[in-house]
Amino acid sequence: MRLGLKRRQLDLMAGGPPCQGFSINAPKRSSEDRRNHLFKEYLRFVEEFQPRAVLIENVPGLVSFDNGGTLSAILQSLEELDYHADVQILYAPHYGVPQTRWRTIVLALRDGEEPLSAFPQAIRHAPMRVNFTSKFGGRDIVAFAKAVELPMFTTVRDAIGDLPELANGEAGADVKPYPTAPTNDYQRALRAGSDGVHNHEAAKLGKINMERLSHIPAGGNWTDIPFDLLPAGMKKARRSDHTKRYGRVNPDGLASTILTKCDPHWGAYFHYSQKRAFTVREAARLQSFPDTYRFTGSRVDQYEQVGNAVPPLLAAAVGQSVSEALGVKRTTLRRVV
Repeated sequence: MRLGLKRRQLDLMAGGPPCQGFSINAPKRSSEDRRNHLFKEYLRFVEEFQPRAVLIENVPGLVSFDNGGTLSAILQSLEELDYHADVQILYAPHYGVPQTRWRTIVLALRDGEEPLSAFPQAIRHAPMRVNFTSKFGGRDIVAFAKAVELPMFTTVRDAIGDLPELANGEAGADVKPYPTAPTNDYQRALRAGSDGVHNHEAAKLGKINMERLSHIPAGGNWTDIPFDLLPAGMKKARRSDHTKRYGRVNPDGLASTILTKCDPHWGAYFHYSQKRAFTVREAARLQSFPDTYRFTGSRVDQYEQVGNAVPPLLAAAVGQSVSEALGVKRTTLRRVV
């Protein structure tokens, strides 16, 4: 083979076939969406390389898509390739990520090894609300924190409270100095090796959004906005719906899921104390990216790079757990605990 790898020589094949078509937030979920069949191409590579372990990452919506048919097909295909496969839905805050993000993880091991041993255990407690299909094959596949005495979750303030203040629309220097020393382990870990704050520029909110923001307290949302200032569609919404939209995050809570743009119409992306939306760097901090990681292209491109990513701390937790299950010699990974 061109890669110089023989079959069964690879320890792990890890990937995430496109997830947008499976998302419960997709405008239309359809089996005709060509992206929803790309997992077959992924499995073709599994058949070719026959790695010791296979990891497939996707959104929780994969579980309910096609009444579970697609997930069943993936698991069945892995079994036919002589793997033992299982699935869990992991919660990012359990691994130190300050954001309510869920990911469906399929793990498969060869040679009769038990895949459940390869899933990571939670290292933190965090509040959680399951608003998606969490049962598959008659059992609950959401992974809960099992240990009783665990530290609490990383808060929004823990994650971004040390970054420079900005006004709405303010850009400033490309690299900004840190205004304070780090105040917690999360900040110390993410600042390690960084020469300053990159990708920290405030997008300019329009006049109407600034007026809406003036009515929203930390932890509040669109229901705090006077009726006459609401977007037309929100005027028709029930006050119990869309609770994250036009949200101003609670600094002592978790951020809502970081999407590919920090548009307040879609989530709680207003800063808790500053009159603006999250910067790319703040979104990256809430995803657990180190400050040494720089995002390029337009600001739109940068938000997409951040929002499309698996949080590094979650990825590290899964990687370490799989490594231990395979008995592979571990490399040094920084882990925020």
